[in-house]
Amino acid sequence: MPALRHCPRQGTPKAGWLLGNTRNERFKSTSRLAIHLLFLNVQVRKSTENGESNVGAGNSVINCALMEIQQTHKPKNSGRWRNILKQARKSGTAPTPQSLIQISLRFFAALLGFGLLAYLVFRSGPGAVWKQLHAVGWGFALVILLGGLSQLAKTCAWRQAFTCDISGLSWPRSFVAQLISDGIGQFGVAGKVVGEGTRISLLGRAVPLSNALSAGAIDGGLHTFSALVVTVLGISAILMIGPVSVRWRVYAALLIVVLVSVVILAAVALRNRWQLAGNATRAIGRLPRLRAWVSDKQPIVDSAEDNLLSFRDEAPAAFWATLIFNFLWHMLAVLEVYIILRFMGAGFSVGGAFIVESLTKVINLVGALNPGNFGTYEGGSMLIAKMFGVTSTTGLTLALCRRARTVFWAGIGAMCMIVMKKAEAPRTIGATLDAAVEPSHGE
Repeated sequence: MPALRHCPRQGTPKAGWLLGNTRNERFKSTSRLAIHLLFLNVQVRKSTENGESNVGAGNSVINCALMEIQQTHKPKNSGRWRNILKQARKSGTAPTPQSLIQISLRFFAALLGFGLLAYLVFRSGPGAVWKQLHAVGWGFALVILLGGLSQLAKTCAWRQAFTCDISGLSWPRSFVAQLISDGIGQFGVAGKVVGEGTRISLLGRAVPLSNALSAGAIDGGLHTFSALVVTVLGISAILMIGPVSVRWRVYAALLIVVLVSVVILAAVALRNRWQLAGNATRAIGRLPRLRAWVSDKQPIVDSAEDNLLSFRDEAPAAFWATLIFNFLWHMLAVLEVYIILRFMGAGFSVGGAFIVESLTKVINLVGALNPGNFGTYEGGSMLIAKMFGVTSTTGLTLALCRRARTVFWAGIGAMCMIVMKKAEAPRTIGATLDAAVEPSHGE
């Protein structure tokens, strides 16, 4: 049995081993300190066989640890931050000038987007915008409900993409992970990458990392394919029934040719298992300036594409289920547009709402480089509204309602994640301690 260590103030050996012997370990978070206190509590329970009281021993150990914490956390603040910066530079985690420039550019782009959004609101007239929002009224509750159903459909599509046993992955955790991922994904291309990584990290140990990466790639690929199909159908409908000028018809026809070519190429590649993305990445990697950047990501691209191409043959039922749920997500978005426009009295049919949603996907593609798509999304919606002969304020209100729905469900996901993390913290600490204090066979 391990012997109980008494407080150094009482003349026994110093308990500095609680926080480690190196200076770097003294700056770790207070959660680590809580783990050490619980670890000592386990030692107290083991030492009670020597006749020591559980409560008294626990108090003495905790007092000892708190006194040691006060001793080790009194150093000068300036010296502490200096040491942290030194360690960051040594480990290569300090920000480089290039990364600072990229962050500054993204921040500047986001500021420009907010400025453009404010300009559009004031140009349309805050009073007119508020009047349109008031016209939506309780219909916004239906928009919120449809937003939740669309997130549920997306969660179903994602879960179908797993090729392993996910019985340990609960539906609430999957739904919350999807909400967080979708909320972060609103911030452009970088947001989608970070959002997907966050969704995978929230799975914990319920799913192996390789399967989680594969499911994300499959779901993302089929979602992109379904979005292309919806966009092609919507733009084709514009050419047939849309009230657009000859010039816009020419632009739409050119865009349809490009998108139809992409859809056909993707379908043929999926059937014949052609590695288009991997070969395209290798071609880009031949450029001298991009060779180092592409070489690090080539294995990831190859693995994701191989999983997507083999998914249809290995699990055809899951493949079609994932594709159908992604199409359902788009149809719910069309219904959302229809409800908002009807409450504002715009008089759109379901077919008109379908065209608006397909054009909105083009706007999202154009504004992907703008973090959050602020300003560009609202401005594009105003252009689409004017194309159909309604006021630009109607398009702006439509965009604001849809953005408010996104913010609402992202906030719900964030709150659920905080609650889940707090509920799991004691179990995580307990599991760590059980593994750390498990007695050896010789005890």
